Amino acid sequence: MADIDSHPDAPEAGKPPRAPSLLHRATSLLSVVGTCWILALMLLINADVFGRFLFSRPVVGVPEMVSLSIVGIVFLQLAHTLRLNRFIRSDILIGRLLTARPRAGHALQAVHHFFGAVLAVIIFYFVFPNFIEAWKEGTYVGNFGHFTVQTWPLLLIILTGAAFTGIQFLVHTYTDIRIALGLDSVADDGLTESETYE
Repeated sequence: MADIDSHPDAPEAGKPPRAPSLLHRATSLLSVVGTCWILALMLLINADVFGRFLFSRPVVGVPEMVSLSIVGIVFLQLAHTLRLNRFIRSDILIGRLLTARPRAGHALQAVHHFFGAVLAVIIFYFVFPNFIEAWKEGTYVGNFGHFTVQTWPLLLIILTGAAFTGIQFLVHTYTDIRIALGLDSVADDGLTESETYE
């Protein structure tokens, strides 16, 4: 009976798969928090609708909470979405290039990911002073005496999301450079050999 060939990227016999990286765990946790926030926001909006039409008693502060939540949820899930390569982009050029000439495609993609990291740094740089000001002065949104919520937690979420997104962009940049130089390869699932079992 012939031996069954194993996957070329499979771990050695008796060697357990590598555990998820710290970055993977952190971005996954942020994404889970964002998902839970979406569910909580759905319940809040439904409570406001039913309270408004059934009892003429809407939930106070729902518009403010929704507007803040949209931004917070986006930044919580940004890094994990990037890690899974699910950012919306046009693949007309890069998709064909990655298929026809993978090394050239990843070289171009490395430039794209590098500038993504630069953009994340810019966001962090300009939001950080606002976070310090909101923390010290207790900046809030809403109507005083009716409903108010401080803005520093949202700004902290933006800083955290921007930081992890920037790090993930740099990881992608490093991976693309390795592939472009022929130091790494891509598995069938789109991950590199070093990422396959993370």
